[in-house]
Amino acid sequence: MNAPSLDMAAAEALFAFWRDAGVDACFEAEPVDRTVFVAPVAAKGPATITPLRAPGAPPSVDEAAVEARRLAATATTLDELAEAVAAFEGCPLRAMGARQSVFARGNPQGSLMIVGEGPGAEEDVRGQPFVGQAGQLLDRILTAAGLLDEAFLTNTVFWKTPGNRTPTPQEQAVCAPFLERALALLKPKAVLLVGAAAAKAVLKTDDGIMRTRGQWREWRLSEDGIAAPVMATLHPAFLLRQPQAKGLVWKDILDLSARLRGEVVEPGA
Repeated sequence: MNAPSLDMAAAEALFAFWRDAGVDACFEAEPVDRTVFVAPVAAKGPATITPLRAPGAPPSVDEAAVEARRLAATATTLDELAEAVAAFEGCPLRAMGARQSVFARGNPQGSLMIVGEGPGAEEDVRGQPFVGQAGQLLDRILTAAGLLDEAFLTNTVFWKTPGNRTPTPQEQAVCAPFLERALALLKPKAVLLVGAAAAKAVLKTDDGIMRTRGQWREWRLSEDGIAAPVMATLHPAFLLRQPQAKGLVWKDILDLSARLRGEVVEPGA
Protein backbone atom coordinates (compact mmCIF):
# COMPACT_ATOMS: atom_id res chain seq x y z
CA MET A 1 0.00 0.00 0.00
CA ASN A 2 1.52 3.26 -1.08
CA ALA A 3 1.76 6.17 1.32
CA PRO A 4 -0.47 9.11 0.51
CA SER A 5 1.23 11.76 -1.56
CA LEU A 6 2.35 14.87 0.33
CA ASP A 7 0.28 17.95 -0.38
CA MET A 8 3.04 20.56 -0.31
CA ALA A 9 0.66 23.49 -0.49
CA ALA A 10 -1.27 22.22 2.54
CA ALA A 11 1.96 21.60 4.48
CA GLU A 12 3.25 25.08 3.76
CA ALA A 13 -0.04 26.59 4.85
CA LEU A 14 0.09 24.60 8.11
CA PHE A 15 3.67 25.68 8.87
CA ALA A 16 2.72 29.31 8.18
CA PHE A 17 -0.21 29.00 10.57
CA TRP A 18 2.05 27.62 13.34
CA ARG A 19 4.61 30.38 12.71
CA ASP A 20 1.98 33.10 12.96
CA ALA A 21 0.65 31.45 16.13
CA GLY A 22 4.12 31.75 17.75
CA VAL A 23 5.15 28.10 17.59
CA ASP A 24 8.97 28.04 17.34
CA ALA A 25 9.89 24.54 18.53
CA CYS A 26 8.95 20.96 17.75
CA PHE A 27 8.33 18.32 20.41
CA GLU A 28 9.43 14.74 20.26
CA ALA A 29 7.22 11.83 19.30
CA GLU A 30 7.29 10.45 22.87
CA PRO A 31 6.12 12.50 25.90
CA VAL A 32 8.87 14.02 28.08
CA ASP A 33 8.36 15.19 31.67
CA ARG A 34 9.99 18.61 31.47
CA THR A 35 9.37 19.38 35.15
CA VAL A 36 12.28 17.09 36.05
CA PHE A 37 15.74 18.66 35.75
CA VAL A 38 18.45 16.39 34.38
CA ALA A 39 21.97 17.66 35.02
CA PRO A 40 24.10 17.90 31.90
CA VAL A 41 26.96 15.49 31.54
CA ALA A 42 30.22 17.12 32.58
CA ALA A 43 32.66 17.61 29.78
CA LYS A 44 35.76 15.49 30.00
CA GLY A 45 39.05 17.25 30.47
CA PRO A 46 41.44 18.57 33.13
CA ALA A 47 39.78 19.95 36.27
CA THR A 48 39.86 23.69 36.77
CA ILE A 49 41.27 24.76 40.14
CA THR A 50 39.93 28.00 41.52
CA PRO A 51 42.75 30.06 43.06
CA LEU A 52 42.55 30.68 46.80
CA ARG A 53 42.88 34.40 46.27
CA ALA A 54 43.09 36.83 43.42
CA PRO A 55 46.57 37.71 42.12
CA GLY A 56 47.97 40.61 44.10
CA ALA A 57 45.50 40.22 46.96
CA PRO A 58 46.95 40.02 50.49
CA PRO A 59 47.24 36.52 51.98
CA SER A 60 44.59 35.25 54.34
CA VAL A 61 45.30 34.97 58.06
CA ASP A 62 45.82 31.22 57.74
CA GLU A 63 48.17 31.58 54.76
CA ALA A 64 50.19 34.30 56.49
CA ALA A 65 50.43 32.26 59.70
CA VAL A 66 51.72 29.24 57.75
CA GLU A 67 54.43 31.40 56.17
CA ALA A 68 55.29 32.92 59.56
CA ARG A 69 55.64 29.46 61.05
CA ARG A 70 57.92 28.39 58.20
CA LEU A 71 60.18 31.41 58.65
CA ALA A 72 60.20 31.12 62.44
CA ALA A 73 61.21 27.46 62.28
CA THR A 74 64.36 28.36 60.34
CA ALA A 75 65.65 30.53 63.21
CA THR A 76 68.07 28.81 65.58
CA THR A 77 68.89 31.94 67.59
CA LEU A 78 66.94 34.98 68.71
CA ASP A 79 69.03 37.16 66.38
CA GLU A 80 68.03 34.96 63.45
CA LEU A 81 64.43 35.16 64.63
CA ALA A 82 64.61 38.95 64.55
CA GLU A 83 65.84 38.72 60.94
CA ALA A 84 62.97 36.37 60.09
CA VAL A 85 60.47 38.84 61.54
CA ALA A 86 61.98 41.68 59.51
CA ALA A 87 61.72 39.59 56.33
CA PHE A 88 58.11 38.57 56.95
CA GLU A 89 55.62 40.35 54.70
CA GLY A 90 52.41 38.65 55.78
CA CYS A 91 51.39 40.98 58.62
CA PRO A 92 49.01 43.69 57.32
CA LEU A 93 50.45 46.20 59.81
CA ARG A 94 53.53 46.52 57.59
CA ALA A 95 51.46 48.44 55.07
CA MET A 96 49.69 50.65 57.62
CA GLY A 97 52.42 53.21 58.22
CA ALA A 98 54.95 51.29 60.32
CA ARG A 99 58.55 52.31 59.67
CA GLN A 100 60.19 49.03 60.64
CA SER A 101 59.73 45.80 62.53
CA VAL A 102 60.20 45.99 66.30
CA PHE A 103 61.06 42.57 67.68
CA ALA A 104 62.80 42.55 71.05
CA ARG A 105 65.38 43.93 73.44
CA GLY A 106 67.02 42.63 76.58
CA ASN A 107 68.93 39.56 77.67
CA PRO A 108 68.72 36.70 75.12
CA GLN A 109 69.83 34.31 77.86
CA GLY A 110 67.52 35.78 80.49
CA SER A 111 65.26 33.79 82.77
CA LEU A 112 62.31 36.17 82.32
CA MET A 113 60.33 36.77 79.14
CA ILE A 114 58.05 39.82 79.05
CA VAL A 115 55.34 40.06 76.40
CA GLY A 116 53.49 43.30 75.74
CA GLU A 117 50.86 44.44 73.29
CA GLY A 118 52.76 46.05 70.43
CA PRO A 119 55.19 48.84 69.60
CA GLY A 120 54.13 52.48 69.81
CA ALA A 121 55.39 55.56 68.03
CA GLU A 122 58.69 55.81 69.94
CA GLU A 123 59.36 52.10 69.49
CA ASP A 124 58.60 52.42 65.77
CA VAL A 125 61.28 55.11 65.47
CA ARG A 126 63.96 53.35 67.52
CA GLY A 127 63.23 49.75 66.51
CA GLN A 128 63.05 48.43 70.08
CA PRO A 129 60.06 47.58 72.30
CA PHE A 130 59.25 49.33 75.58
CA VAL A 131 61.42 52.40 75.08
CA GLY A 132 58.72 55.05 75.38
CA GLN A 133 57.37 56.56 78.58
CA ALA A 134 55.52 53.38 79.57
CA GLY A 135 58.58 51.25 78.84
CA GLN A 136 60.77 53.49 80.98
CA LEU A 137 58.35 53.01 83.87
CA LEU A 138 58.49 49.25 83.36
CA ASP A 139 62.30 49.38 83.44
CA ARG A 140 62.19 51.24 86.77
CA ILE A 141 59.84 48.63 88.24
CA LEU A 142 62.02 45.76 87.03
CA THR A 143 65.16 47.48 88.32
CA ALA A 144 63.61 47.94 91.76
CA ALA A 145 62.87 44.21 91.84
CA GLY A 146 66.32 43.27 90.54
CA LEU A 147 64.86 41.72 87.38
CA LEU A 148 65.86 44.07 84.56
CA ASP A 149 69.07 42.23 83.71
CA GLU A 150 67.12 38.95 83.47
CA ALA A 151 64.40 40.30 81.16
CA PHE A 152 63.87 39.70 77.45
CA LEU A 153 61.11 42.01 76.22
CA THR A 154 58.92 41.54 73.13
CA ASN A 155 55.31 41.96 71.98
CA THR A 156 52.40 40.08 70.42
CA VAL A 157 52.83 42.05 67.17
CA PHE A 158 56.00 43.56 65.75
CA TRP A 159 54.76 46.58 63.82
CA LYS A 160 53.11 49.75 65.08
CA THR A 161 49.33 49.84 64.76
CA PRO A 162 47.62 52.89 63.20
CA GLY A 163 46.84 55.45 65.88
CA ASN A 164 48.42 53.14 68.47
CA ARG A 165 45.20 51.12 68.59
CA THR A 166 45.03 47.66 70.14
CA PRO A 167 46.16 44.98 67.67
CA THR A 168 43.38 42.77 66.36
CA PRO A 169 43.27 39.03 67.17
CA GLN A 170 43.96 38.38 63.48
CA GLU A 171 47.12 40.52 63.55
CA GLN A 172 48.24 38.74 66.70
CA ALA A 173 47.52 35.32 65.16
CA VAL A 174 49.71 36.13 62.15
CA CYS A 175 52.63 37.07 64.43
CA ALA A 176 52.06 34.27 66.97
CA PRO A 177 54.49 31.77 65.37
CA PHE A 178 57.38 34.19 65.94
CA LEU A 179 56.36 34.77 69.55
CA GLU A 180 56.08 31.04 70.16
CA ARG A 181 59.48 30.47 68.58
CA ALA A 182 60.94 33.10 70.89
CA LEU A 183 59.59 31.15 73.85
CA ALA A 184 61.08 27.94 72.47
CA LEU A 185 64.52 29.52 71.97
CA LEU A 186 64.63 31.47 75.23
CA LYS A 187 63.14 28.76 77.48
CA PRO A 188 62.52 31.24 80.32
CA LYS A 189 61.78 30.28 83.89
CA ALA A 190 58.72 32.54 83.82
CA VAL A 191 56.75 34.79 81.45
CA LEU A 192 55.14 38.10 82.36
CA LEU A 193 52.23 39.23 80.17
CA VAL A 194 51.85 43.00 80.26
CA GLY A 195 48.35 44.29 79.59
CA ALA A 196 45.01 42.87 78.50
CA ALA A 197 45.87 42.39 74.81
CA ALA A 198 48.92 40.25 75.59
CA ALA A 199 47.06 38.25 78.25
CA LYS A 200 44.12 37.47 75.96
CA ALA A 201 46.36 36.46 73.05
CA VAL A 202 48.69 34.15 74.99
CA LEU A 203 46.20 32.72 77.48
CA LYS A 204 43.48 32.32 74.82
CA THR A 205 40.89 33.92 77.06
CA ASP A 206 38.30 36.68 76.88
CA ASP A 207 38.67 37.48 80.60
CA GLY A 208 39.63 41.03 81.48
CA ILE A 209 43.03 41.87 82.89
CA MET A 210 41.65 42.50 86.39
CA ARG A 211 40.41 38.90 86.45
CA THR A 212 43.60 37.31 85.10
CA ARG A 213 46.31 39.45 86.71
CA GLY A 214 48.34 37.94 89.52
CA GLN A 215 47.40 34.34 88.67
CA TRP A 216 49.94 31.75 87.64
CA ARG A 217 48.99 29.78 84.56
CA GLU A 218 50.84 27.73 81.96
CA TRP A 219 51.81 28.66 78.43
CA ARG A 220 52.36 25.40 76.57
CA LEU A 221 53.28 25.16 72.90
CA SER A 222 51.56 22.56 70.75
CA GLU A 223 54.93 21.51 69.32
CA ASP A 224 58.00 20.18 71.18
CA GLY A 225 56.18 20.13 74.53
CA ILE A 226 57.73 23.44 75.59
CA ALA A 227 55.95 25.22 78.44
CA ALA A 228 56.54 28.00 80.94
CA PRO A 229 54.67 29.43 83.94
CA VAL A 230 53.00 32.69 83.00
CA MET A 231 51.47 35.60 84.91
CA ALA A 232 49.58 38.65 83.63
CA THR A 233 49.76 42.12 85.11
CA LEU A 234 48.64 45.65 84.28
CA HIS A 235 50.35 47.53 81.47
CA PRO A 236 52.66 50.38 82.57
CA ALA A 237 50.74 52.70 80.22
CA PHE A 238 47.73 52.10 82.46
CA LEU A 239 49.81 52.99 85.51
CA LEU A 240 50.71 56.32 83.91
CA ARG A 241 46.99 57.11 83.83
CA GLN A 242 46.09 55.38 87.09
CA PRO A 243 49.15 55.58 89.40
CA GLN A 244 47.09 54.29 92.33
CA ALA A 245 47.22 50.83 90.68
CA LYS A 246 51.00 50.57 91.07
CA GLY A 247 50.55 48.58 94.27
CA LEU A 248 48.80 45.78 92.35
CA VAL A 249 51.63 45.59 89.83
CA TRP A 250 54.27 45.64 92.55
CA LYS A 251 52.57 42.68 94.25
CA ASP A 252 52.61 40.79 90.93
CA ILE A 253 56.30 41.62 90.43
CA LEU A 254 57.18 40.35 93.91
CA ASP A 255 55.36 37.07 93.18
CA LEU A 256 57.23 36.86 89.89
CA SER A 257 60.55 37.46 91.61
CA ALA A 258 59.78 34.70 94.09
CA ARG A 259 59.04 32.30 91.25
CA LEU A 260 62.34 33.12 89.58
CA ARG A 261 64.21 32.57 92.84
CA GLY A 262 62.74 29.08 92.97
CA GLU A 263 60.26 29.66 95.74
CA VAL A 264 57.08 27.63 95.45
CA VAL A 265 54.13 29.69 94.26
CA GLU A 266 50.92 27.74 93.78
CA PRO A 267 48.94 28.46 90.55
CA GLY A 268 46.19 30.97 91.22
CA ALA A 269 47.87 32.28 94.37
